[in-house]
Amino acid sequence: MVAGTRSRISVIGTGYLGATQAACMAELGYEVLGLDVDHAKIDSLSAGRVPFYEPGLEEVLVRNLDNGRLRFTSDYDEAAAFADIHFLCVGTPQRADSNAADLAFVEAAVDALASRLTGTAVIIGKSTVPVGTAGRLAERIAERAPAGADIHLGWSPEFLREGFGVEDTLRPNRIVIGTGSPVVEAAMRELCAPQLEQGIPFLVTDLPTAELVKVSANAFLATKISFINAMAEVSEAAGADVIKLAQALSYDDRIGGKFLGPGLGFGGGCLPKDIRAFMARADELGVEPALSFLREVDAINQRRRARTVDIARGLIGGSFAGRTVAVLGAAFKPNSDDIRDSPALHVASAIADLGGKVTVYDPEALERAKQEFPDLRYAHSMLEAARDAEVVLLLTEWAEFRDADPDELAKVVAEPRIVDGRNALDPAHWRARGWTYRALGRP
Repeated sequence: MVAGTRSRISVIGTGYLGATQAACMAELGYEVLGLDVDHAKIDSLSAGRVPFYEPGLEEVLVRNLDNGRLRFTSDYDEAAAFADIHFLCVGTPQRADSNAADLAFVEAAVDALASRLTGTAVIIGKSTVPVGTAGRLAERIAERAPAGADIHLGWSPEFLREGFGVEDTLRPNRIVIGTGSPVVEAAMRELCAPQLEQGIPFLVTDLPTAELVKVSANAFLATKISFINAMAEVSEAAGADVIKLAQALSYDDRIGGKFLGPGLGFGGGCLPKDIRAFMARADELGVEPALSFLREVDAINQRRRARTVDIARGLIGGSFAGRTVAVLGAAFKPNSDDIRDSPALHVASAIADLGGKVTVYDPEALERAKQEFPDLRYAHSMLEAARDAEVVLLLTEWAEFRDADPDELAKVVAEPRIVDGRNALDPAHWRARGWTYRALGRP
């Protein structure tokens, strides 16, 4: 970095996090080079096409490609020569042989970049990693980088919500940077100046604390979701209404209503694998009992899927064999095409395995679903999916499904039966229109 000049940025990894980070840093006025070893991703992004669904991102991408502030490459030499600040945004999936995070991609990216850094540079990790990883990577960088001690590492966890990634990058609710280096802190304050001028909180911590922030937040959110779903189990057994229960709890300022929506539970590429990796790391640190409650959080979440299957099976007489079933939703959440650990597709696949003739519709996630679950049937509209269905399951709460007209849907189904896996519909309204309505945690 040269005093008085504006930093140039590379973003290593152009998946959901990296592509959003690269486009939004360019939107803030920086020159940005995105790097990925996946040539198909680079070709797509360079052509102005986002290879996943994220509202608003493609417009930001195209605008900054056109103005010249953003471009993409697969060449580490180019990235090392171009930038003085490098954001590390590669994935940390769950390992195939355990609950632990797979750090192979992070380590490969660090090795490839560090070995090419010959002058002062800052590396800022944004990937979600087990606590202690950044310290080990700092040693790895010092060993491999020709510039040695002139390479400074910090860790700044991301807090992106899929469907709101652009907003959360440009206007985050907080910025955390873990570092022991004044060079890294100064670089982050420069980069985040537009956000700091808006009064967004800026917190400087040590590396381990920064690494813990994201996984702690995800563990807390997962716990809150599973808590209300545990109350749904109790409500069903007791004949109570978990929606009214959640509403009553939400008025308590100590609890609040966010993430207190009972239903099918959480999925996606973050919460499930992050809480499992957190438990695995706690075990490595010798504090496994501290996070043992997360095992039950995970188990409650998985039980919601099985319970949804049971409710639907009960509605059609106890067996799916030869029965026609419509599943509305494939993405793990609305406003996304992400199907990683999707509760909707897990339920659809389970019903198909039990002999059901399942047809799935989702506004954005069909192509990804077809690749991962080729044996399921797919439709290109809600009405097409519901045609001749003996039961309909609403499993992803897209606005299109929440606003569905029960009279129009009734015209195409074989029997007007619906399982509301997300508690997204008005039971009284649907029952008044002749539907048999069931939902998790409600009488």
